[in-house]
Amino acid sequence: MAEAIAGEVVVARLAPSPAWAGRFLGRWYTRTGRSRLEPMQKVARMLRRHRALLLNWFRVKGSISSGAVEGFNNKTKLTTRRAYGFRTFRAIEVALYHALGNLPEPQTTHRFC
Repeated sequence: MAEAIAGEVVVARLAPSPAWAGRFLGRWYTRTGRSRLEPMQKVARMLRRHRALLLNWFRVKGSISSGAVEGFNNKTKLTTRRAYGFRTFRAIEVALYHALGNLPEPQTTHRFC
């Protein structure tokens, strides 16, 4: 039963228009909400909360590449991992601004050997 419900969502990716996808998702929410599968009901509630964002995907459908976003996320994770020993959130925030915004390094107040 769960596989059949999950498979229906995959079919939604083939929607010819955002309006069709909206109707399909509405019917899917209803069917899934009536099922007695609590994990699937939880997924349906989550998808319903993000309905507007899901329908945005159908509006742009392939015209926007997610490569830039993926690269940005990867750089953020790498910088956060490097900042593991920082004691304050502000220090991590500054490191992220420098890595992601390509800002110049600040001048230090004293010289290091």
